[in-house]
Amino acid sequence: MDTRFDELLDFPCSQTFKVMGIAHEDLPQHVVTCLQAHAPGDYSPTVKPSKKGNYHSVSVSVRVTSKEHMETIYTELAKLELVRVVL
Repeated sequence: MDTRFDELLDFPCSQTFKVMGIAHEDLPQHVVTCLQAHAPGDYSPTVKPSKKGNYHSVSVSVRVTSKEHMETIYTELAKLELVRVVL
């Protein structure tokens, strides 16, 4: 992953990750479990259903320490089975 996060952000900082995936009751827990593995913390995800209810958006604020740390979180969240997009 070749990003410019280091040019745009001053690390460490707080970053909100928005994860969109299949509307499933386990989606928020899968996201939090993944985040705990890479950035341990006390997370309170916000979940919003799509208009038709087929997808959920899970938003979580995470303290990231470097460009590499942020790229790792994006990559690992995108690997989750229920996830379709990570913003």
